[in-house]
Amino acid sequence: MATTYLTPGVYVEEVDRGTKPIEGVGTAVCAFVGVAAQGPVGQATMIANWTQYTDVFGGYIPGAYLSHAVYGYFNNGGTLCFVVRVNGDAEEVAAPPAVGMLAARASGGPATLKATEKAGAPGTGDIRLEIADGPDDSFNVTVRRGDIVETHDGLSMGRGAKSAVAVVNRDSKLVTLEQVAIAGASVAEAMPAVGTYPLAVQIGSAAMVPVTPDAYSGDVSDRTGLGGLEAVDEVTMVCAPDVMAAYAAGALDMDGVKAIQLAMIAHCERMGDRVAIIDTPPSLNAQQVNDWRMNIAGYDSKYAAMYYPWIQVADPTPGATKTTLFMPPSGHMAGVWARSDGERGVHKAPANEVMRGVLGLETILTDSEQGVLNPNGINCARVFPGRGIRMWGARTLSSDGSWRYLNVRRLFNFVEKSIQRGTQWVVFEPNSMDLWERVKRDVNAYLKTVWASGALFGSSPDQAFFVKCDAENNPVEQRDLGRLFVDIGIAPVKPAEFVIFRIGQYSPES
Repeated sequence: MATTYLTPGVYVEEVDRGTKPIEGVGTAVCAFVGVAAQGPVGQATMIANWTQYTDVFGGYIPGAYLSHAVYGYFNNGGTLCFVVRVNGDAEEVAAPPAVGMLAARASGGPATLKATEKAGAPGTGDIRLEIADGPDDSFNVTVRRGDIVETHDGLSMGRGAKSAVAVVNRDSKLVTLEQVAIAGASVAEAMPAVGTYPLAVQIGSAAMVPVTPDAYSGDVSDRTGLGGLEAVDEVTMVCAPDVMAAYAAGALDMDGVKAIQLAMIAHCERMGDRVAIIDTPPSLNAQQVNDWRMNIAGYDSKYAAMYYPWIQVADPTPGATKTTLFMPPSGHMAGVWARSDGERGVHKAPANEVMRGVLGLETILTDSEQGVLNPNGINCARVFPGRGIRMWGARTLSSDGSWRYLNVRRLFNFVEKSIQRGTQWVVFEPNSMDLWERVKRDVNAYLKTVWASGALFGSSPDQAFFVKCDAENNPVEQRDLGRLFVDIGIAPVKPAEFVIFRIGQYSPES
């Protein structure tokens, strides 16, 4: 409100005519949607580190990749994420029992007995079975769980009073046995081999509860699933690794996979400030993954990137039968994006970067195989002797050549969101030439800092960008509608994807 001057004197007033600095927004905050052991269902929960994740959502659970993906994210450089749990408490109590397969005594023979943990078994800890020789071609079974020990002696295969299946299933409080038929094997060959057999929850089994595409899509008004992420302004990446976990476990068909991944892409396109990180199905070779990407999935979006193949990581899941597992790479790559942004900037393509915590790859690719996949937007991890496992691609899934490179898409997201957030003061200001000049001044100052960081091409600011806000793009008919137009053009740097050294013979005399 204007000051009213009634008394003679000297007045000092503050006039806000200075610049309104535009600050760069964050570029590396991932949203994970998947299956967790505990925690709030449906809502986006901010997580700042791995310890906080385990406190809120629990640790690793069999058949799900969310925990592994979040760990890989923080291990590779991620600093903040949001987690949306899509499975409810009623589903998680149906965790499968621990199972152990007892090998046949015949050399090279398959399993002959299957041991399964009984529901409500006493004691705590892992269960193991010990097989020893008994008298007169029999065998003994000892079942241990912590301090609890059961002994079943003089057992045999087949039927009868001393049948291992009949005796153990009747007397044991810990396990049940099931005989596995072995074609052509004698009774002696079908006997279990001497040794110790631990029982463990089978990875990829029924613990991967069937979660519908609707649970992932969620609802904007209820703030659930992907819909709930619309209210989280900080998010710049979206991952859903358990989509492929459900597919691998048979809890989701390919149509369901496509429905969820298309929902992820649509969410990112609708928001315009984030990118979906898409995983491929497991156990595909180069030809198969190319066919899946082109003929089955068929995604075409400048707001999505696809990574292949699956990666091998350590598996600390309680009761896991193996020390490692293969999993989708999306969570680890989100961390690589975050690390690259922090060390170099969002304009640097997040490629030729080491993938921390990755022990191996499900598929080892050749140059010629990647030569088919890369043009189709399938970013490939490769093994390089002495240089580790690195991501060797940085393309989007767009068929538009202008948006081919991932760093270009993410740079525009960064610039657009930074300008949008830093110019909120303009709203409801008088739409005059004075305002036009102030807006141009602030945006020019911001884009100069972007250019100086190496994100824009050109030897001078004039070559790197332009900002236009004048009477030409703001005619009176637009001003009468309450509109202010600012045209901005920037020249992003493109990655040196193909480096060609032209070498020939040189003759000093010629």
